[in-house]
Amino acid sequence: MTDDRTLRIALAGGGAFGAKHAAALKRIEGVEVAAVVSSTLETARKFAAEQGVGRAVASLDEVLAMDDVDAVILATPTPMHAAQTLACLDAGKHVQVEIPLASSLVDAAACLAAQERTGLVAMVGHTRRFNPSHQWVRRRIQAGAYSVQQMDVQTYFFRRTNLNALGQPRSWTDHLLWHHAAHTVDLFAHQTGSPIVRANVVQGPIHPELGIAMDMSVQLRAANGAICTLSLSFNNDGPLGTFFRYIGDTGTYLARYDDLFTGKDEPIDVSGVDVSMDGIELQDREFVAAIREGREPNSSIAQVMSCYRTLAALEEQLSATSGF
Repeated sequence: MTDDRTLRIALAGGGAFGAKHAAALKRIEGVEVAAVVSSTLETARKFAAEQGVGRAVASLDEVLAMDDVDAVILATPTPMHAAQTLACLDAGKHVQVEIPLASSLVDAAACLAAQERTGLVAMVGHTRRFNPSHQWVRRRIQAGAYSVQQMDVQTYFFRRTNLNALGQPRSWTDHLLWHHAAHTVDLFAHQTGSPIVRANVVQGPIHPELGIAMDMSVQLRAANGAICTLSLSFNNDGPLGTFFRYIGDTGTYLARYDDLFTGKDEPIDVSGVDVSMDGIELQDREFVAAIREGREPNSSIAQVMSCYRTLAALEEQLSATSGF
């Protein structure tokens, strides 16, 4: 049964992605951003003023104690994701957490167990599932008109210092494997419709200050024979972002965020694929719809757990070969 009452969502995280979610939620009918929380009350108040939200609070605990909050979107630092997801579910709040769900398989499994115990909607922000470019390819696959043979993916940033997307100092360190590789590992299995049965990884030197590998290469093979090659770098001083090449039996497609091209760089109009060209908005719309309809969302914790199992297996490989 659909619930048409106003859905009151709290937003945790006053950074770049918090702003994207705030903007997206304003475009969804019947949704109210009921409160925002950030690292300090001062930054929460500043963010609330910028986004036109009436209530700013100092901690997630305060949000979870509010009877007039139905759900929470977590756009907080990666190390907080699993614990905050558990806290939201334990408090009876539906939750959407930005990617990655966790930085270990144990923590991811604990979140799945909490979702199963509570029966609440718990969704992870695997945005590539929602980008119109990838949706367009998926529809061809589902129609039987296309089969992925290989995905070639480049995830490139220039991040030799610990700064966030706004150029501000981070309180935590980002990670190529548990964060950025998660997008492609999940998308590959999602698009092929086949579980990953083989995964290999190598990484470059560890950065002396950041303590992480700045370059990484991942190979995947699905049960149906499709393969994926993923190159990741924080050292790339050039075009930034993630670029996907789908090589299939009836065509080649290049996906660059929300834009799609043929293998000959001819643009493909994806403006009619969904109600928006904004992947974050489409992700948030799915979260809202799943709550209202009482159903499992696309990109639920249960659906993405296989991704985190693969990441854990890759981490084990790195530990065995390079003291990761």
